Parts: sequence; C-alpha cells; structure tokens
Amino acid sequence: MSDTDDSVREIRINPIVPTESVLVSTARGMRPKQAEERIERDTRAHVETCPFCHGNEDRTPPQITAYPDGPDWQIRIVPNLYPVLGDDSSQKNMAFGLQQVIDGYGRHEVVIDHPNHGIAVHDMSREHLASLFGVYQQRMAELYESDKRLKYVLVFKNFGPAAGASIPHTHSQIIATPVVPDNLQNEVHHSREYHKKFNHCIFCSLIDEALTYEATIYDRESGQIRRKVNVGQYVIERGERFVAIKPFASRFEWEIHILPLRHEADFLKASAEDLDDFANVLRRTMARLDKVVGGVQYNFFLHSAPHGSEYEGCGDSYHWHLEICPRTSIPTGFELGSGLFVSTVSPELAAQALREADPEAD
Repeated sequence: MSDTDDSVREIRINPIVPTESVLVSTARGMRPKQAEERIERDTRAHVETCPFCHGNEDRTPPQITAYPDGPDWQIRIVPNLYPVLGDDSSQKNMAFGLQQVIDGYGRHEVVIDHPNHGIAVHDMSREHLASLFGVYQQRMAELYESDKRLKYVLVFKNFGPAAGASIPHTHSQIIATPVVPDNLQNEVHHSREYHKKFNHCIFCSLIDEALTYEATIYDRESGQIRRKVNVGQYVIERGERFVAIKPFASRFEWEIHILPLRHEADFLKASAEDLDDFANVLRRTMARLDKVVGGVQYNFFLHSAPHGSEYEGCGDSYHWHLEICPRTSIPTGFELGSGLFVSTVSPELAAQALREADPEAD
C-alpha cells in the first residue's frame, strides 16, 4: 500500500481515558489471513444433558434465587462451580518485600439468562431483557448490602469460546471483588478530572456531541481543514432514554456502548421505565450486530459507579454504561507488547453498516 491510498492510519486517543490509545489501521485488514471463525449457534430450545436447562436443576450448585421461584423459572442464579474468587476469607493479606498478596475473597455467580437453551439476546423479548437487567440490579444491591468488604460488582456476558464461554446455554456472570478494577478506577479518575475542569460529565458531553455536533478535523502541522465529520454518524440506535454509540476510539472493530441519555452514575438507580427502554435499545442493537457480523463471539459488561465512601463524590462526573465487545480478531504481539489496541475497520464505516442494518428483518 502506498501513502496515496484511501486506507486509514490514525492513533486515536480515548476521550474517557486519555492514557488509552487505539490504532485504526484499515490496511491491516487487507493482509493475508485465515477466514474469521464464526460459531454456529446451538439454537435448540432444550438439551437433555445441559445443566442449565429446565429439569436439570440438580446438576448445578444449589440455587441462590430464581425468578419466578419454582419449576417454571425464567431467570436463575447459582454459584459458579469453578469460581475465580472464594467466599471464605481464610488467607490474610501479606507482603514479602516488593511482593504483595491480597486475599482472593469475593463472589462468583452464574445467571442463567433464559430457560431456552440456544436463544440469542436479540431474540429475547423486550420484557424478558428488562427483567434480566432488573435481576442484575437486585443481585448487585444484595451483594453490596450483605458484605461491606465488596467494593465492586461486575456483571458480564461471554458468548462463544473465543470470548471465554464454556457452556453454550445462554448465561451471564456476576463477580464481586474486594478491589475496584483498574479500568473502572481509570474511568472514574479521568471523568472526575474532566468534571473539575469543565463542570460537566464527559460521558454527557460525548452523547451531546454525538447527537448534535459537526466536528472539524484540522491538520496539526498546517492548520488547514482536513475534513468535516458529522459526529452523529456514531449513533447506532436511539430510544427515549438510551442511546447506542460506536466509540470514536473503538478497541474492537464492532464495539458499541449503550448509555442513558439522562445523567446517572449508578446502574442501581435505574428505574423500571429506564430498564424497559434500555432493553429495547439493547435488543435492537444486538440484532443490528447479528445482521452485519452474524455468528460473532462477544463479551458485554456493565460499568457502574463503584460503591464505598471514596466514590461518593463521583455521582456528578461518572455515567454508567454497557460495553459490547465483539471478538472478531485475536490480539497480536504488537498489541500485547505495546498496550495499543489495533482496529482494522474504520469506526465510521462500522457505524454506518450497523445503522443501515434492519434490526427487524428476518
């Protein structure tokens, strides 16, 4: 490729966490490689040997709760059989010179999202998705209330082996930890710094920009206008209360974030009406994604304000959101060695393809 081609080569700075950068290099997408692996989704409604299907409740650890309680449950929560953290605090924190050990204490639970074994998120009803996120909300609140040692509760979903899923039945997970993860710390810190400087939430600023503004991109050396960009092109889906946006500095080619239009730091404060609109935006967004890159493996995870006295002041600066990260490529040595994410698809073209897909088409 010569420097006169139309490929994009840009290092984009994450506006939320300026220490995080993304290299958008569309020419890399043209290099020889094996076809992307797509999984054939198991669409069976019931699998006799699946521990998460109706009738097999005795094949999981004793349930924590179910909604509704009984044999006709629609959502069920059980302890993870192979937890990354333990609920006993037998090991004390220790230090050996520069080496430190913190007790691996916490909670690790599995949420069986739906009794239908192979149903996809975009095929779940709006009402069921609203109930699912209401269950997340309730369980998060219970964990925070029951144990003050828990500093952060993370809700996430892995779909497909490349995303870390070991069981095909639709499910998500909840992990509660005694520390706040670094990426959350970074988001909270930088959003606080932005609020101190501008007296405004940076997430709200990005939403306003995505919905209303036209950006002018200048050449740094000459000062001349390179191009004008309608930043509204990053909007994928919009509801009455939520919006789905393609990040300008997307770490993954088809990454999408869903945020409330009204400022709110804590997911636990979302109302039933909020969750209803959120469910509709999520369902339609995942349907668009399926139309464009069907069979894609993905992770999604919920970022909300951490709990604890040291985070009480982040209510004005932080903004809860869901990040959806399709896994269409494997990190290379450059990415692992540099810490710089590489995207081979222009976020603008990805957003256009997702926006033009019909989420209701068969």
